[in-house]
Amino acid sequence: MTDETKKRTLSRQIRIRQVLAHRQKDLTLVLSNIHDPHNVSAIYRSCDAFGVARVHLHYTDTAFPALGARSSASGRKWVESVRHADAGSLLRDLRQEGFRVLAAGCSPGAKPFDGCDLTLPTAFILGNEHRGVEPALATLADGEVVIPMYGMIRSLNVSVAAAVLLAEASRQRREAGLYAGPSFDPQELERLYALWIRR
Repeated sequence: MTDETKKRTLSRQIRIRQVLAHRQKDLTLVLSNIHDPHNVSAIYRSCDAFGVARVHLHYTDTAFPALGARSSASGRKWVESVRHADAGSLLRDLRQEGFRVLAAGCSPGAKPFDGCDLTLPTAFILGNEHRGVEPALATLADGEVVIPMYGMIRSLNVSVAAAVLLAEASRQRREAGLYAGPSFDPQELERLYALWIRR
């Protein structure tokens, strides 16, 4: 191994540990029947950028889109995916992990998302591009949040909405010092490091 190769290897090891130290174990997204691969890939990129460690997949009437290696390598390979068979098991698993579950929507009862304390363990549900979060899933959530908008169009592209939600959560968490230290315990960090270093 040349000195230059050793230098690159060490730099990569340091980078991986730095990124893992900022991963937010208690911030996640639920992707529910989102069919466009470009949207899904963009959501994974935002998750990686804002330190989301894991994404939950709820696909009941839509196939999870095939993501090309080129598009998925930038995000999906660094964010764990967990599939759920149905809404009941999804919500049960999230609540067992201590998450408050918020559906993204725009019904009259939805509350502005930036008025929520997003330093708490939070899971946002994002729904299908055309139908939104299906009612049967939305009714199981702990609440509904909306991104306030002031134009003629009443909704954002789902990948843009994901980025907006995560950016606000990141802002609140950064101000609260939650990125200052790892949210995973040392054993979990080493497990993740062992997985990542082989990617």
